[in-house]
Amino acid sequence: MFLKDAIFSRTSIPAVEKSLDAAALRGRAIAGNIANAATPGYQRIEVEFESRLRAALDKRIPKGEGDQPGHLPAGRPDLEQVLPTAFRSLDPVKPGEVNNVDIDMEMGKLAENRLLFNFGVKLIGARKTDIMSAIKGHA
Repeated sequence: MFLKDAIFSRTSIPAVEKSLDAAALRGRAIAGNIANAATPGYQRIEVEFESRLRAALDKRIPKGEGDQPGHLPAGRPDLEQVLPTAFRSLDPVKPGEVNNVDIDMEMGKLAENRLLFNFGVKLIGARKTDIMSAIKGHA
């Protein structure tokens, strides 16, 4: 198991797994937004993840080290530290006239999220197949 984890951790699989976690959280947030489209005063939920992942993978940004306890490290975060974050959007525009949920926008985001999730699942499957073939000595 240790060898398998060591091999898989050196691929794109950990980043894609984090993307799948973000897509799952985003799917729940979008479902909640759609369910509350007619709720007066409801504030839609968004998920932030891709910009954090991009920063963690950007090799041009040096990794930061905190020199004092309690200080935040500056620079590029480790991939393990990158997590999706859900937050309430404080958008003052109210496209639904009851709250800030635009059902058409949410449905578009839901379709986009579904495509990203499906792509991630297929990518992980392909990477695992490639690695297992290499381990077994197949071309």
